[in-house]
Amino acid sequence: MKYRHEIDGLRALAVVAVIFFHAGFELFSGGFVGVDVFFVISGYLITTILIEDIEKKRFSIVNFYERRARRILPALFFVMTVCIPFAWMWMLPYPLENFGQSIIAATLSANNVLLYLTSGYQDLASEFKPLLHTWSLGVEEQYYLVFPLLLLLTWQLGKGIFLLSIIALSVLSFSLSEWLSRQNSEAAFFLIHTRAWELFVGSIVAFVVQKQGVKKNNLLAFVGISAIFFSNFFYDETTPFPSVYTLVPVLGVVLLVLYAEKETVVAKLLSIKVFVGIGLVSYSAYLWHQPLFAFSKIYQQTEPSYLINMMLIVATFILSYVSWKYIEKPFRNMSTINLNVFIVTVAISSLGLLGFGYTAHKSHGFVERVFDESVSSADISISYNQRNFAYKTDNFRTELEPKILVIGDSFGRDFINVLRETYDFTNLELVYRDDFDVCSLFQTQSGKVLFTEADIIIFASNYDIRNTQCIDNALRLSNKIGASLFFVGTKHFGFNLNWIARTKRNERQLLRNPVLEDTMVADLTASEVIPLANYISLMQPLTNKEGVIVTDEFGHLISSDRIHLTRYGAIYIGRKLVFSSQLGNVLQHLALNE
Repeated sequence: MKYRHEIDGLRALAVVAVIFFHAGFELFSGGFVGVDVFFVISGYLITTILIEDIEKKRFSIVNFYERRARRILPALFFVMTVCIPFAWMWMLPYPLENFGQSIIAATLSANNVLLYLTSGYQDLASEFKPLLHTWSLGVEEQYYLVFPLLLLLTWQLGKGIFLLSIIALSVLSFSLSEWLSRQNSEAAFFLIHTRAWELFVGSIVAFVVQKQGVKKNNLLAFVGISAIFFSNFFYDETTPFPSVYTLVPVLGVVLLVLYAEKETVVAKLLSIKVFVGIGLVSYSAYLWHQPLFAFSKIYQQTEPSYLINMMLIVATFILSYVSWKYIEKPFRNMSTINLNVFIVTVAISSLGLLGFGYTAHKSHGFVERVFDESVSSADISISYNQRNFAYKTDNFRTELEPKILVIGDSFGRDFINVLRETYDFTNLELVYRDDFDVCSLFQTQSGKVLFTEADIIIFASNYDIRNTQCIDNALRLSNKIGASLFFVGTKHFGFNLNWIARTKRNERQLLRNPVLEDTMVADLTASEVIPLANYISLMQPLTNKEGVIVTDEFGHLISSDRIHLTRYGAIYIGRKLVFSSQLGNVLQHLALNE
């Protein structure tokens, strides 16, 4: 395959866009499309290599897999290994447990699958995941595994049949991505079947280039690079992806590969030494940037400044050059590191990484590393919140009173924990629903029945303070039937909690985090919309001029993930806030009347 310097320049544009996007530079609001550029390039290069090998009768699927493994695994395993001690020192148990799971998934080329399975409302925030970016490696590695087998199966039927198969699969994958991006955006974003079309487009381009070569067309080449820049600067995280919008950067790459012949202005620009140099180390740069940004956030109490992020970008390219020269190049050279040495190195590294990841997962992030033996993983893990699904029923089923109806998502389950840790549930009945909101509750017969039968109705989430009509309607109906109605305010415990792991155990009492302005604004707005007698603010009682409380008087975590409560947080809020609130007065009054 004839070497094309402009491909390295294109890689440089892609990796720089991704890095600046993750660094938080608003200009690169669509920098995530750099990954899509990589996908198309990978499809093009791999298909070109495979076609040449087959036509020259030197193709070996074993050799292909070996070359791919040499290209991807050594640098990946090295970066993951370097991350482990920092994760051990700086992460709280819940983030470390998630990190261990990511280690396993990335080692097995499946972090895209893990991220899909664990994505959702209670997932760890992406900016605190050092291995988040390895989802794209999972997609590529799954493509590398299947594509040569597909080629072998169809090539014997003729090159035309193979090409038609790729075109058909591309159309199918693209159609699925467009549909699924609106039905299940996480599945569309992470999984191979909705990303395959981008790699297949690169494969189709490889056939075109093989047949007619690279054409010289300055206009089309300029349109191609403009399409990539446009998507980098004008797309943002609200843009459905992958979808029809993804065609813009993908077709931009297609135009560059087909028409940016070396004499075009765009090809000369992309072939500048600095771009080619960045392109050569782009894989290592991609590997290093996310851990650096993630660990900088994990270490600090507030969001890193632009200056720090700029320093991390410089560090990214320094580290990428080192790992390219001393890890990538030696392992890709079969005469420097032979197959036996490579296999042994990969096997030992894999076992070590899998062993650490499994242990971090099973131990729930090595809880004893941070807390003493009195702290149970069950009290600080997600299972503590999810246990309250047990209260999700269609109706009240007993004669016990009072009858409490809690409406909400995971915040609703949090508030049930507050009630459970504060009051005796022996003589009351509670129903939890996460499928209603303040409007829809009154639009079904079952919702109306639940509302009218309840003595206390609590919206711990699933209400929109902008929809005052539904809120007023709920208040009016509750007054009519004589039920007590409460709306619980939002909560958030600051930018980052991992710094607590580095705080001495005897110095963790009543620690505070700087409060997030958006959270306080939302809480204050709700308190202005909803009558004070019906509103339970969590943030205002938990916040003073020093910030929001994040540990209790014993040094226990109020929250593990900045949003949801631990058992200690539920106890603290129940004792310090709810017990003396209007809701507490109602519960005590009903208990006295029983």
